Amino acid sequence: MNALPLALAALAGLCVAFLAVYGIARRLDNYGVVDIAWSYAFAAVAAAYALAGSGWPPRRALIAAMATAWSARLGTHLLVRVARKHPEEDGRYRQLRHDWGRAFRIKMAGFFQLQALSVILLAIPFLAACANPAPRLGLLEWAGAAVWLVAISGEALADAQLAAFKRAPAHQGAVCDAGLWRYSRHPNYFFEWLIWVGFFLYGCGSPWGWVGVLSPACILYLLLRVTGIPATEEQSLRSKGEAYRRYQERTSAFVPLPTRTPRA
Repeated sequence: MNALPLALAALAGLCVAFLAVYGIARRLDNYGVVDIAWSYAFAAVAAAYALAGSGWPPRRALIAAMATAWSARLGTHLLVRVARKHPEEDGRYRQLRHDWGRAFRIKMAGFFQLQALSVILLAIPFLAACANPAPRLGLLEWAGAAVWLVAISGEALADAQLAAFKRAPAHQGAVCDAGLWRYSRHPNYFFEWLIWVGFFLYGCGSPWGWVGVLSPACILYLLLRVTGIPATEEQSLRSKGEAYRRYQERTSAFVPLPTRTPRA
């Protein structure tokens, strides 16, 4: 199957799937489930591209395995987090309820469909790799796989360190500055972006794979300017106040770096 028809078929399937997820979110009155669906959707799309693609089977299998491992880990992490907090909704969506007012439900319906489109756009490296017939992996593909391995390990470690910090009774309501969180306020977001750099490098080993630069570029923009750091830090400032402001002063926002000495 050619790449464009395959991508359009995947988009159509995702639009239907996210419409169903929207119905579930309304029934639960918890729109945080969209994050779970978005994460798991990449495994489905990668599998579809790998099964229907015309490229070299080992290349298709490797990118599908990488995408599925990342997708399953992140999706399950979010599933557990949302389930534990339910019926309390993630602060980002509570804020959108406030900002969008009466238009919240209709705007969320559109938001869910945008998630379907975002999956297809971000999965361009998967599509490029699955269409490449070259019978061997190149240097860029090996480099991409290595970056991906480091990044997914770092993200898992950051998530585990944050969860362990929150479990300690003495840390209730405190700002996590342990482990990787001592060097970055959002190490999970940094490694999430690095995962997409790995996918991009892997895709660059294939013809027109360079188009996949949209993936890490879009993820970086979203993390730095839209739904990542800005929304998370607003919520942290509301809940932790001055303690979080001091953390901001001494700790890098994104890239792990040595801590700074707060201004007097």
